Amino acid sequence: MTNQYDVIIVGAGPAGMFAALELVKSTPALKIAIFEKGKVRMPEKPHSIVSGWGGAGAFSDGKLTLTPLVGGQLQDVISSDRFDNLMRYVDDLYIEFGGDPDRLFGGASAETDMLQRKALAANLDLIHYEIRHLGTDKSYRIVENIRACLEAHHTDIFMEAEVQTVTKEHGLFTVSVRRRQSTAEVFTAASVILAPGREGAEWFVREAKRLGLKMNNKGVDVGVRVEVRAETLKHITELLYELKAVYYSTTFDDKVRTFCMCPYGFVALENYRGLITANGHSYATRKSKNTNFALLVTESFTEPFDDPLKYGQSVSRLANLLGETVLVQRLGDLRAGRRSTPARIERGLVTPTLKKATPGDLSLVLPYRQMVDILEMLEAMETIAPGIASKHTLLYGVEIKFYSSHVEMREGFETAIDGLYAIGDGAGITRGLLQASMCGVLAAQHLLRN
Repeated sequence: MTNQYDVIIVGAGPAGMFAALELVKSTPALKIAIFEKGKVRMPEKPHSIVSGWGGAGAFSDGKLTLTPLVGGQLQDVISSDRFDNLMRYVDDLYIEFGGDPDRLFGGASAETDMLQRKALAANLDLIHYEIRHLGTDKSYRIVENIRACLEAHHTDIFMEAEVQTVTKEHGLFTVSVRRRQSTAEVFTAASVILAPGREGAEWFVREAKRLGLKMNNKGVDVGVRVEVRAETLKHITELLYELKAVYYSTTFDDKVRTFCMCPYGFVALENYRGLITANGHSYATRKSKNTNFALLVTESFTEPFDDPLKYGQSVSRLANLLGETVLVQRLGDLRAGRRSTPARIERGLVTPTLKKATPGDLSLVLPYRQMVDILEMLEAMETIAPGIASKHTLLYGVEIKFYSSHVEMREGFETAIDGLYAIGDGAGITRGLLQASMCGVLAAQHLLRN
């Protein structure tokens, strides 16, 4: 095995995988290498939810949001017709690699129109669209099927291989890689696709600055994971599968949104560079008695402070300091100004699905402004889901969504450096499974044209 390649891909999440698939499908003779800092993970005991083969998508809830309305900004750089064609193309690939063609939710109906009217009366903007639900269990099998396909096409896949630097000299890229604690090795390629994922966002920012690429700040979302009895949202989840709503708070006029609804799902832990945050999953075959979703407040910064990553990390670190994991609190205890205890949680009508969460007081963790925003939106949601703001509702904190700074791009997500591409969530381009995958296909197609 030599260290010279036509294309090197950094990161094996959805963007990196689908870039590689498009390359091997269109030009099988290309010599391609993929470097992934994480491991090949086992479903029963993943080393990390956010790094490893398949990236964060491997153990996500597996929702393909079949719309340009959410999940990224690709609709700003390609035509609506091209977006729709590419979206269907990628959706078909997910089905080809193991997705269920029948698990499609959320089409327009008289019921959705009625729900929309109720939402508007409560100052909620309800966004509905088609969703294909893969499920956490099937998502893992899909990414493993993709890995097998790429290996069958002689793609070299390096796991536990952390890219240190990428440099271009004399028309060729030099990629320095540290593998399993060994000394750094050097690989070369004519083109490089950076798909670092959210786990690699900080590395991406450092590398982009070192390379002299111009960056734009993307902000951070801070909030909680909400858990209720499944009956509370059954009329919505059976209709739409996922409730996607946006609310602008009365007190601060901040944007608050629902995210990643998991019907009959499980609250989970997410490890982001040693910080433990909340997340949620639902499975195609395994079900709980609860439904969970995130409520997130969007925070952007300008001056004098302009580092949303550090801000989000600081909030997460405080929650871990108090509980050594995420905290869980009943909404009624939060309103009463008292911490939740194991006994109070046990008396509640909602049994927590995350047993590792520590009962505590989220008011000691979340900033006042974000707490007010979240409480306001829960009250607004009572209009469309009575009981969602019950004293028994569980709040897990914190949940953070980090969005990498956005490098200024040319066509096809090529940076100012010829042959260097930056794609996916970690590059600040997308915010979800489907558009990250689409982004990988677009970058590969542009690379092949060049």
